[in-house]
Amino acid sequence: MEISNPTIWQIIFRENHRRKGFCVRENDLLNFSKRIRSFIGIFEKKRNIMSNNQQKLKHQQVQYLEFLSRDLEKVKAFYTGAFGWNFTDYGPEYTAFEGDFVDGGFTLGEPSKGSILVILYSEDLEATKTKVLNAGGVISKEIFDFPGGRRFQFLDPDGYELAVWSL
Repeated sequence: MEISNPTIWQIIFRENHRRKGFCVRENDLLNFSKRIRSFIGIFEKKRNIMSNNQQKLKHQQVQYLEFLSRDLEKVKAFYTGAFGWNFTDYGPEYTAFEGDFVDGGFTLGEPSKGSILVILYSEDLEATKTKVLNAGGVISKEIFDFPGGRRFQFLDPDGYELAVWSL
């Protein structure tokens, strides 16, 4: 049975199979077409994200942070609960977050303590500290004053130490 108004992908699929001597069924064409549409959808989504990210790009400034995580679901729940971050999954081993100024992601792996301290800004330090605790974070340094503001430091579910500062 022939499909009326076939797409270019269906025509390519059909011709490719005919040249190889295969019989082409309508379901084969429909499944192939669905896979192509799915691939194009993913490509369009990534292209839109990249276009949006270009507005954030500032020469020689931090634009993306990537962390290792033992448990992506746990780390997503923590950062959603503590800071309201939204995540986009890219397969079972990677999830990304998008911010107004910096984007980042988590990939499956064994976290290790490093020498970089990621510092977030908060308009209400005490309220943010409460949210961190309620989401399961552990305070590693209580709120303290420093020239220019105040901050505290905490450990996330994977043991990464981050800080939050405020004026």
